[in-house]
Amino acid sequence: MKKYSVVLFDLDGTLSDPKIGITKSVQYALQKADIEVSDLDELESFIGPPLQVSFHEIYGFNDAQIEQAISNYRERFKERGMFENKLYENIPALLADLKQLGYILAIATSKPTLFAEQILKYFNLEHFFDLVAGSNLDGTRSAKGEIIAFVHEHFNSFQQLFGHLLKEVKASGGCHGIGFVQAQSRFRTQLCRGIID
Repeated sequence: MKKYSVVLFDLDGTLSDPKIGITKSVQYALQKADIEVSDLDELESFIGPPLQVSFHEIYGFNDAQIEQAISNYRERFKERGMFENKLYENIPALLADLKQLGYILAIATSKPTLFAEQILKYFNLEHFFDLVAGSNLDGTRSAKGEIIAFVHEHFNSFQQLFGHLLKEVKASGGCHGIGFVQAQSRFRTQLCRGIID
């Protein structure tokens, strides 16, 4: 008997490597604010958390500055950034294996749902997922705990497994009885075994 029925995956850093698209879009937004960052590695901390949190915690932006920075970020991200993205090896095969085994698959990401759906379509992965849950474009439902709660309510089940180990989910206290496994896309067999066991 399967221990879990629903498998949740994060998007960034779990299914794909979005570093170039995200960091270049952040770099663009910072340039608009007269902040120059030439080394994209310095902007890697923007991958994962909500943008409003990162702009505030890293650069001390106030609400008005955050709103403008996110607008500038999305200006570039919608045009180019979301496609400057590399799918990790064996991800389509992993998802196909899980679907064949009868699992329900879902995305739980801090990225706006609209962008997540477009990225999945770009990689031709959208047909694997029964639900794509992200933040709203107005910045609401951006915390991982809120997104997990939304998915939990949608499926009305505590038997879920999250596809990527994220400290902010645990810190939020919004685990909802979910088991965690750290995604290692290069080791598809181990990940599948971890889910099944």
